Amino acid sequence: MRLESTTATTPSLQNILHISLKTADVPATVEFYRDVLGMTEVDRPAFDFPGAWLATPPPAGGILIHLYGGESALNVNGVVPTGGGAIDHVAIGGAGFQEMRQKLMAAGKPWRQNIPPGTQLWQLFVRDPNGVLIELTYDGSNEAGPGPSKDTNWYSAYESF
Repeated sequence: MRLESTTATTPSLQNILHISLKTADVPATVEFYRDVLGMTEVDRPAFDFPGAWLATPPPAGGILIHLYGGESALNVNGVVPTGGGAIDHVAIGGAGFQEMRQKLMAAGKPWRQNIPPGTQLWQLFVRDPNGVLIELTYDGSNEAGPGPSKDTNWYSAYESF
C-alpha cells in the first residue's frame, strides 16, 4: 500500500487500496482467488473475525482483496449476501485525515473512524449516496494532529451505520 505524504490543508484521495468481500466460506473463496486467479494470501492484522487478505504477486502487485467471514459477513437480515451485495466496502488511500473528518462532520454525514490492529493507519468510513461503504485510509505517521479516538464514532465490522 502506498500513501503519499502531504502538508496541504485540502484532503486528497490518491488510489484504490482494496475491495472487501463478505463470504460464507472463507477457505473456498481463498482457494478461488489463490488457485484460479493466481493471487497470494498475505499477512492480515489480528482482527476479531475470520477472514483473509489476498494480493496480486509482483510485478503486478497492488490489487488487494480482503475477505470477511463469520458474523462480520452477515447483513442486517442475518444472511451472508451474494452477488454485488457481497461487496462490503471500497478502500481509498488519501492524505489529510483531519481535514476530511472535518468535511464529513460539516456535511452532516454519518461517519466512523478506526485504527486497524498493529498498524499506523488511520481510517474514516462513510457511505456514499447509494449506500456503498467507503473506507478512507491515511498513513498516520504522515498526518498532523490527533488520530482516531475510540471515544468517538469508533468503527466496528459488526455494525451498520
